Amino acid sequence: MKKQKITYSQSGVSYASMDPIKRLAQKASKETAVYLVKSGFKEIEETKGESAYVWKQGSVYMASVIEGLGTKNLVADDMRIRTGKTYYDTIGHDTIAAIINDLATVGAKPLVIHAYWAVGDSKWFDDNERMEDLVKGWKSGCDLAEISWGGGETPTLNGIINPNTIDLGGSAVGIINNEKRLLTDKKLRSGDSILMLKSNGINANGISLARAVARQLPQGYATRLQDGTFYGDALLTKTNIYARLVRDLLDNGIDIHYISNITGHGLRKVMRARQEFSYVLEKIFEPQELFCFIQKHTGLSEKEMYETYNMGMDYAIYLPREDVEKAQAIVKQNGFESIDAGYIMAGKRQVIIKQKNINLEGESLRLKA
Repeated sequence: MKKQKITYSQSGVSYASMDPIKRLAQKASKETAVYLVKSGFKEIEETKGESAYVWKQGSVYMASVIEGLGTKNLVADDMRIRTGKTYYDTIGHDTIAAIINDLATVGAKPLVIHAYWAVGDSKWFDDNERMEDLVKGWKSGCDLAEISWGGGETPTLNGIINPNTIDLGGSAVGIINNEKRLLTDKKLRSGDSILMLKSNGINANGISLARAVARQLPQGYATRLQDGTFYGDALLTKTNIYARLVRDLLDNGIDIHYISNITGHGLRKVMRARQEFSYVLEKIFEPQELFCFIQKHTGLSEKEMYETYNMGMDYAIYLPREDVEKAQAIVKQNGFESIDAGYIMAGKRQVIIKQKNINLEGESLRLKA
């Protein structure tokens, strides 16, 4: 019997539904900038709708962001039944990564982070091992990002959240000490190179679709990939945290023009900027086995996979051609891998993935009002 195709929207996530409300909110929020002015500050308008929002405060710039983990902890809950491990050290770490990797895209040095841990029943926190692992993972993520944990909120939302689960998110504030370190799409130029960083895997994006795959498998998350890894373990690989790397690149004089965190929308995020450029990827990292497994069991085309997942590349750094070699050396010193993937050129708004003969059209990603 032919397998039925599983799409992201069928798993409950539709960008077509979510993106309009984002743009509507951005449009309404523009009118509130007057209150910053009344307080003696000024918003950096081009950061509206970006991964982080920036305002000028005296001689420095401040940046803020709010982000959530999504449903990755549900994979951890299922895997605990099978292995006995809580995996919540990874879950805490990945929540930090989701927040901080967005904050770093504007060149901000992280300062303070706040947690938002909402449960359906306060008894969730009675599981000491899981709770301690969550705190340990959150703390280790803070150490990697070099950010102070300023506290948080732990509401009990009975009737909104399942009593056996937790909704994890948080907000963070960072500082940009001078205008040269402020990264906005205004700096992008035709001819800029695109440096892609290698991901550790799926990160926290597209998990709803990955969970839908598990429901179709006789052994669920305990299904083994070709390399022998449990599907659930592959999904729970820790996400890289790039705050120190961005700081080191800037400290060493790398002229970063823009950064895009490749999360929702997959490689379409390469063209997150407002300008009408074509982004040509001549080289890419081959996706990890996990992505091939998901594609096999969803029936998605390669194009649909690249529109949904990071496919092995989770951070795009745009910079002048002459800075690429030095930047790659700094990336390596920080323990990450990079590839000199391609370049920006004048043309219609699109991402061209040459190795896969895939074109991702610009109209499929209009995040800004």
